[in-house]
Amino acid sequence: MSTVPRNIPEGWPLGEELNGPAVAVRDAFTGEAIAQVRQATLDDVTNAVEAARTYLPPPRAALRAAVLDHAAMLVRDRIDDFAQVIAMEAGKPLSQARGEVTRCIDTLIHSAVEARTLIGEMRPIDTTVAGANKLAFVVREPIGVVGAITPFNFPLNLVAHKIGPAIAAGCPVVLKPAPQTPLSALGLAAVLEEAGLPTGMLAVLPGDVEVGQAIVSHPHIPLISFTGSDRVGNAIRASVPAKQVLLELGNATPVIVAADADVDDAARRVARSAFTHAGQSCVSVQRVYVERGAYERFTGRLSSEVAGLVVGDPLEEHTDVGPLINQEAANRVLDIIQDAVAKGGRVIVGGSGTAAGGTVRPTVVAELPANARLASEEVFGPVVGVAAIEDLEEGVALANASPFGLQAGIFTGKVDRAIVLARRLEFGGVLINETPTFRADQMPYGGVKQSGNTREGPHSAVYAMSVEKLVVIQLPEDRSSS
Repeated sequence: MSTVPRNIPEGWPLGEELNGPAVAVRDAFTGEAIAQVRQATLDDVTNAVEAARTYLPPPRAALRAAVLDHAAMLVRDRIDDFAQVIAMEAGKPLSQARGEVTRCIDTLIHSAVEARTLIGEMRPIDTTVAGANKLAFVVREPIGVVGAITPFNFPLNLVAHKIGPAIAAGCPVVLKPAPQTPLSALGLAAVLEEAGLPTGMLAVLPGDVEVGQAIVSHPHIPLISFTGSDRVGNAIRASVPAKQVLLELGNATPVIVAADADVDDAARRVARSAFTHAGQSCVSVQRVYVERGAYERFTGRLSSEVAGLVVGDPLEEHTDVGPLINQEAANRVLDIIQDAVAKGGRVIVGGSGTAAGGTVRPTVVAELPANARLASEEVFGPVVGVAAIEDLEEGVALANASPFGLQAGIFTGKVDRAIVLARRLEFGGVLINETPTFRADQMPYGGVKQSGNTREGPHSAVYAMSVEKLVVIQLPEDRSSS
């Protein structure tokens, strides 16, 4: 199946300190075991939380910022090692895996900035009679131990988006990575410890659902930060109503293309962002609504771009699209394609069965039916549907028809019109003349409706992980003013 050497870097951490059994981590493309990682037990969860609580109040901000900066440099020195691990455990093509490592570095650096600039504010309390001769100010303090649960698709950078802001805010972290991709998280934890993070302030606990439930329900974890499916996220929120639960969930990502847009540029960008990491991104472009005057040109150019994508081994430098995370995921994507065809859609590129390693050919479905699963569910696979619309009003209505609302995109030559439409799109973010797959790691990223209830990005996350404390000081009476 593959002639590329497949091994994790020598000395990579494998959770040796944990007490559960060792479980194989498998290469997403070949299915072969690449490592044996020890699993956490319920006792490990208890011990991790107790160790974490000893760092409240936390080490001073200067130390936390220095650790994050140092860790960013160490990750930069090990880009190739981290990329190799991501490519194997997540099936992400090597060039895209390097991009994820670079983004992780950015996330750590921006988190260090937040550690240095997290400030409170003065409150003018003497503007009322009750506040006379009093001085008031607000400081921000860590909310406590953060419980974090991360998905497989960005096994390094989404972990960094939990850990980095938590450290910046002064919160210890107990993190459960996705069962398919624990190696990246373990590697980042080791780097942070090498950079000077006190032992016990961060615990990475690979494990099953029971371990995740133990983290969520632990009485000394006041905040849960979860990235994953809306089904699981909503179940977590319902199970712990007294806790703060930060949810970054899914999307059925839409793009609207106006007839006056640079259609060729729009098609190129959609072809790139709909199939990165085999479409396994919350903001992978999934449905495109094109004004009828540009529809044929757009679909023709998109088809040409998609047909040229190279599918195969993620460790090959020229690969554009690797495997789905497992065969079950690949079968689900094929079912969604077949549903679209059965309801009137037409496959113009791809659509074939799985190939070696659970890959699915990048697929374009033209004449996307509004009642197809592809038009409303999150596919999480290399499929994009395209439909013609009579005007942009119809495009906005179709985009908003999904229960999700993470990010959306508009391509048009009239930016003033795009701004008007952006206000009517029910999404947490709207990209103009760029696909909604775009994310800079310092930006406030998150959705509405079934896409979540929070904003990630170090600045936003630090504020979510900290609480305001009001301090009021009674001053001596100022008799000179009487």
